[in-house]
Amino acid sequence: MGQARYFARGTQPAADRAYAALDAAFGDEGLPVSIFEWDEAAGIFEVAVYFDVSQEPAQDAAIAAFAPLTPEREDLPDVDWMQSVLAELKPVRAGRFLVHGAHDRGRVKANDIGIEIEAGQAFGTGHHGTTAGCLQLIGDVLRRKAPQTALDLGTGSAVLAIAIARLGRIPVLATDIDPVAVRVAVDNVRANGVAGLVTGAVATGFAGPAFADGARFDLIVANILAGPLMRLAPQMERRLQRGGDIILSGILARQRRAVLAAYRDQGLYHRRTLQMGDWVTLHLTR
Repeated sequence: MGQARYFARGTQPAADRAYAALDAAFGDEGLPVSIFEWDEAAGIFEVAVYFDVSQEPAQDAAIAAFAPLTPEREDLPDVDWMQSVLAELKPVRAGRFLVHGAHDRGRVKANDIGIEIEAGQAFGTGHHGTTAGCLQLIGDVLRRKAPQTALDLGTGSAVLAIAIARLGRIPVLATDIDPVAVRVAVDNVRANGVAGLVTGAVATGFAGPAFADGARFDLIVANILAGPLMRLAPQMERRLQRGGDIILSGILARQRRAVLAAYRDQGLYHRRTLQMGDWVTLHLTR
């Protein structure tokens, strides 16, 4: 049985309204509903919902839920998408880290630090240049230093928190604005055997019970977007221990100077830039 995708693009407020309406109408039925930034420069977001082609009444309700946006329909071929994705999703190496799915456990070698993350759960399977860049710099920092505490801000799948815990054997706080992402992160943490080191929590930036004690961290990793990273620069500085390290990504190469300027204003020093494709990962210290 094939699928149909209804999608629309618009400003963030309009897309947020459509996403909330679609999620309220179809989330409990298990239908996939998504939203993402389609064009960062123009501030355009895409929201979508997926149906089996037999669900015509539900599709009619979805068209109304998109208002004020006008959705388009795309018919998708009848493909076993998970098998297709798994066939193409090869293990990713970043230093000693090897990020892989369950189907590739056999590829983890004796000296590898394997991190098992399944495709489609949450952002961060290691295949995006931002995640791979963070993994590379995490390995570099932990080879030279021995931090005692770490924060993975915007954890997504928890791949970075797992990497820090497995290599550094230190406690890691892994936070995300999305409760679903945090649940996925906690599941991944358990599956990778570091539940005793990684704590998952819902938080918007540094607001939330997880930060109520005012604790500082020796290592902060944040793979989000350039805009939020610049806004969070003062709080990042306050939460970083003296001599500590920050690894930032989710930054396009053309945004690098603006992000560095925001952190330089807080007295943080640029140590290294790692570029992968159009994306950069930054290493700074206090």
